[in-house]
Amino acid sequence: AKTIKGYLGPGYVVEASVGHIRDLPSGAAEVPEKYTGEVRRLGVDVEHDFQPIYVVNADKKSQVKKLKDLLKESDELFLATDEDR
Repeated sequence: AKTIKGYLGPGYVVEASVGHIRDLPSGAAEVPEKYTGEVRRLGVDVEHDFQPIYVVNADKKSQVKKLKDLLKESDELFLATDEDR
């Protein structure tokens, strides 16, 4: 984030996600209630091209809230991910 901020200069807010903010659920209890059956058990919808069900990691919820709040005050969002993401 510091390097990117240096390139962009003033007028931009640069924030880091501080690592991975979402992942596959570790168990059915983490899967949102709208998902049922195999999807809830596996965390992946095998009937729809193995679409993964991602959940926000518990220890990252406050960072996600911070990022969402900053986005409310923004006109644009640029995502700068690692090249392997």
